Amino acid sequence: MGNSSVPLRADMIGGAAARVLWLALSSFLVAACAPVPPRGDGAALTPPAQHAAPHDAVALLNRLTWGANASSMRLLTALGTEKYLATQLQQPGGAALPAEVQERIDAMSISRQPVETIARELEQRRRAFVALHDVEQRRIAQQAYQDELGRLGREATSRTLLRALYAPAQLHEQMTWFWMNHFNVHQFKGPLRALIGDYEERAIRPHALGRFRDLLAATARHPAMLIYLDNAQNAAGHINENYARELMELHTLGVDGGYTQTDVQELARILTGFGVNATDATPGMRPALRDRYVRTGLFEFNPARHDFGSKKLLGHPIDGGGVEELDRALDLLARHPSTARYVSRKLAIYFVADDPPHALVERMADTFLRSDGDIAAVLRVAFASPEFAQSLGRKFRDPLHYVLGAVRLAYDDKAILNTQPILGWLYRLGEPLYAHETPDGYPLTQDAWASPGQMTTRFEIARAIGSDSAGLFRTNDPLPVEQPAFPQLANLMFYTSMERQLGDATQRALAQARSPQEWNLFLLSSPEFMYR
Repeated sequence: MGNSSVPLRADMIGGAAARVLWLALSSFLVAACAPVPPRGDGAALTPPAQHAAPHDAVALLNRLTWGANASSMRLLTALGTEKYLATQLQQPGGAALPAEVQERIDAMSISRQPVETIARELEQRRRAFVALHDVEQRRIAQQAYQDELGRLGREATSRTLLRALYAPAQLHEQMTWFWMNHFNVHQFKGPLRALIGDYEERAIRPHALGRFRDLLAATARHPAMLIYLDNAQNAAGHINENYARELMELHTLGVDGGYTQTDVQELARILTGFGVNATDATPGMRPALRDRYVRTGLFEFNPARHDFGSKKLLGHPIDGGGVEELDRALDLLARHPSTARYVSRKLAIYFVADDPPHALVERMADTFLRSDGDIAAVLRVAFASPEFAQSLGRKFRDPLHYVLGAVRLAYDDKAILNTQPILGWLYRLGEPLYAHETPDGYPLTQDAWASPGQMTTRFEIARAIGSDSAGLFRTNDPLPVEQPAFPQLANLMFYTSMERQLGDATQRALAQARSPQEWNLFLLSSPEFMYR
């Protein structure tokens, strides 16, 4: 990151002087972490993070996990790099969460009740308050309905955060979030807060390191996707193209993937009748169509709403047979060369570089096609590449990586009791879970997250995490009680692995810190910590 810095004087402590130090340090770090402009010769300037040696343990962990900590370092050291990578690329089996974390997840409504039960009860409540004539009673009932949706949404976000912080299968947790972002749904549309946890649990998580075709099919039939992109309203004679367009533009082929507006229209016709039923009733239809009706949980294929005419998608004819038309369409999309390149490039952006090398993307895409979309096989190519090794320590942390990385480093496997501060920090940083309104998901590149305002907020969060428990160990039964806890960043891993990666300016700042809290602040605010 170079040797330029704001001098840190020993007398700048306490009161107004501390504020001066804070502003000086903030100004330096904002400049250091700003988006990196190109040099006149076309090469990119070196990010402020110091280069890590290929497969340096901390740098590797910061890339493959939600943040290096002592526990992950012990696991990597015990297994060795090659076996650790192989283990992380497997769909997790017996690797369990800490008992106290698992108990909290098991106690959640979304863990104890099937989503079908939750959704049907909420739909009954919605219909009941809509039918009320008394305005005040309707308002109270509607607020109770919204409160329940909010509670279910908070359970889903809390479960995700707890798993991200403490699951041993960290790559699987990262890939679950990656695909949740790729197949984005906005939890605040309609009843989706009641469905978002199940969407992650049953559509995304089981396939996060599996085959892309299976993942695509699971999202295509999940009620959360069908509601979010309006396919529940898509019917013969009343075509809605929203999901068909995003299925090709954002989920598979990419905007330049070779499809036409006619393909969008044809895919929308294929998708007619695919919707959601949150009641106990079966819709009415002609007797000749009843054998073609399909219902699984909340998912419903209603043949009375389907266009049974013949279609042509990407030059391939598809007969109007009903529900199986979608399987034929998904086969074409999942196995298309444009999908292989588009998905591989997005994975390379996430794991390697904002503008990944073309040659690496092509190698990954070739593996995607040859392996029939084996996600783990594609990642294995990326992780074994020299481009990946050279990129370690140079990928800017988006807000979720920054916050989770700080908490994991500060508290390791000491389980937090309250995820609400994390949710609040993510809202402040502009990346709350499941809250991106448009279907493109959150951006994965530095230019979206390295503004001065973003950096200033990160410094404030660093101060909160570095000063005390920041509300992470507060319980509310029956009254709010803060359990004693203090972040342990100056640990063995720091002195044996992290310290040598820090530049001169950060080293000087840490050396002149006048308290453990200030030391923690300087480390979590350092340019090096902004990168992974």
